[in-house]
Amino acid sequence: MSGSWPLVPLREVLRQHQEYIEAPEPRLYPKLSVKLYGKGVYLDTPADGATMRMKRHQIAKTGQVILSEIWGKKGAIGFVPPGGDGALCTSHFFLFDVLQDRIEPGYLQAIFTANYLQDQLDAEAKGTTGYAAVRPNHLLSARIPLPSLEEQRRIVARVQELAAKIDEARGVRRQVVEETDALIQVTVRKLLAGVNAPVTQLSSWLDQNRDGIQTGPFGAQLGSGDFIESGVPVLTIGNVQYSGLRLGNLKYVSAEKARQLDRYAIGAGDILFARMGTVGRCCVVPRDCEGWLINYHIIRVALDKPRVEPRYVHWTIRASSEVEAYLDEKIRGATRQGVNSAIVGGLPCRVPPMTEQRRIVAYLDDLQAKVDSLKKPQAETAAELDAMLPSILDKAFKGEL
Repeated sequence: MSGSWPLVPLREVLRQHQEYIEAPEPRLYPKLSVKLYGKGVYLDTPADGATMRMKRHQIAKTGQVILSEIWGKKGAIGFVPPGGDGALCTSHFFLFDVLQDRIEPGYLQAIFTANYLQDQLDAEAKGTTGYAAVRPNHLLSARIPLPSLEEQRRIVARVQELAAKIDEARGVRRQVVEETDALIQVTVRKLLAGVNAPVTQLSSWLDQNRDGIQTGPFGAQLGSGDFIESGVPVLTIGNVQYSGLRLGNLKYVSAEKARQLDRYAIGAGDILFARMGTVGRCCVVPRDCEGWLINYHIIRVALDKPRVEPRYVHWTIRASSEVEAYLDEKIRGATRQGVNSAIVGGLPCRVPPMTEQRRIVAYLDDLQAKVDSLKKPQAETAAELDAMLPSILDKAFKGEL
């Protein structure tokens, strides 16, 4: 830390906003979500004032600082964006006005982006392990390096200049990845279009001993109170990726609950299909995930594996122009994009003999492996770019920028 910069408590540059309303109006309000680790504030699904049960709410203003009571210890703090003006905030969030005669908002944003406050807030948070709350006084007592306003503005300008160069490099990386993905998509489409087999429906190739196509349990069958810290994993739509199951951010239920919901268990070789969001995103279940559960946003497809290779169907759903046109037709004009089991059962498939299916899968899997090897240096570059900004900010707060 630069010896010439004093460490000052944030109460010297922030004032807690303490205007409250008791009863929100029966209308839609903007709603804010605060990302962890200084990743910023974004607009969430609007909140209906008529359904709010908590007492004491606040109305946010653009440019205020918002702090999460529950997740402030993990860096959930940031600025209210322009679209968040008038947002309804529950008592689990705190708002602060910025004293701009003492601190440049861009400099304070750099403090948040660097997640500079997490260690201090985490140390001050009180309560149980699961609910260590951050109170306004904890934030106001946290100390930051505070140079002159002139120096703050110089730092902000320099950080913005370097951040723009990082974003430009990220854009080049994204373009390379997108062009690579487009290449494999074109190749797969050409290969599948040349398959000499009649168009059939996916429902013709199901394992009838396992319910064929199954949607996950509804909320009444599986609610937030059912989840525990460890147990039988429950997959959500975010876990389903074309490249396979993403195993981060898993939810769990007890073995007893899993037995109650065993009809929603998945097996090796099943296809998991996103029925909402990015409709049609799918993957094949690996053997070590057998017996896991799915939630309502996923459709499980159990195939008759002696007749059809799951990886072949996966490639068909992922890249066939016939499947794309079919799904576009089914979800066009819907209030909320999504499909049901009947629509998935009607997916058009050209299924050749098993030997041909396996030949195509082997070729496409090998092609995917080569593409992934090309992407690896890009991913490493992305990680390096992501690490650059925190390093720049660290230098800035040490007076070395």
